[in-house]
Order: sequence, then C-alpha cells, then structure tokens
Amino acid sequence: MRGRTRTGRRRARTGRWSGRRTDMAVKDRDRFSTATRIRLLGEQTAARVYRSQTRRQARRSRLTGRAALLALVMCSLIVALAYPMREYVSQRAEIDDLRQEQQEARQRVERLRDQKARWQDDAYAEQQVRQRLHYVMPGETGFIVVDPHAAKQSRTDLGAADRPWYSNVWDGVDKSDASGQ
Repeated sequence: MRGRTRTGRRRARTGRWSGRRTDMAVKDRDRFSTATRIRLLGEQTAARVYRSQTRRQARRSRLTGRAALLALVMCSLIVALAYPMREYVSQRAEIDDLRQEQQEARQRVERLRDQKARWQDDAYAEQQVRQRLHYVMPGETGFIVVDPHAAKQSRTDLGAADRPWYSNVWDGVDKSDASGQ
C-alpha cells in the first residue's frame, strides 16, 4: 500500500494526471491514510452497533421461538390436564356424596335395629297396639274422648294419617257405596 501511495504522490507531483486524476489521487491518499481508516472503522462500528441495538430491541419486543415453543407446550399441558382434573374433582365430590349417604344409611340401620329390639319387648308391642289400634284388654272399658272443636270439622277434613284406621276403612266403604247409586 505504501508503494501505491508513493507512486500516486509522484504522479501527482509530476502532473501526469489531469485535474480529475489529481483529485482521485488525493482521495486515494485520504482513503489509505491512518486517520481516514480509523474514522471509517469508527463509523462502520457505530453503524454495526446501531444496527445490532435495533435488532436486539426488535428481538426483545417480538416473541422468540423458544418462548413460543414454551407457550405452546404449556397450553398443550393445560388442555391435556383439564379433563382429567375435572373428572378427578367430580369423582371426589361423588365419593363425598356416597360417604354421606353411607353414613345416613348406617344411622337408619341403627334406628331400625333399635326399633326392632323395642318391638321384641311385649310391653312395647302392647302399648303400640293400644295407642294405634285403640284396643283394650279384656275387662277394660274403652273410651274415646272427642275434642269439642273437632265436632265443627267434618270427618273428611281430617287427614287420613290423623284419623284411626277404621275411620279410613268406613269412609272408603261409604264412598264406594255412594258412587254405586
């Protein structure tokens, strides 16, 4: 490079080149000078840094491929686990309901066992027969006390569960007899 520069200088001194060529020689000389090279390197470096910063900013603002892949994997995991989790929660709720029903059934069985044990006792059975069926023992006189306010109500106004069983039977016979005429 030095040789060229010297040759270019000699030619420029001798005047072999025209004015235009002389300007080129000056440009060549400026182009190959150290200061010019450093200035050009600085400008090129600054341009590269600026371009890389804008690229980094653009990359940072955009979704990268890794982030997109991670988002896709996470979404697919969520979708894949949504149904089993929903089933798990519903089965746990069903299990809790069944346990509650089982506890209620055990309590009902205990009540029925207690009631069965009471019915095994003759005194309890006799008391229930007297109360429900209005039976009396031989030699006793049975009385039915009528409420004075109950006389104002008709017999059919009372619910079937509130009346003695024989009243319900006779009401059924009366109804069937009245419909036959």
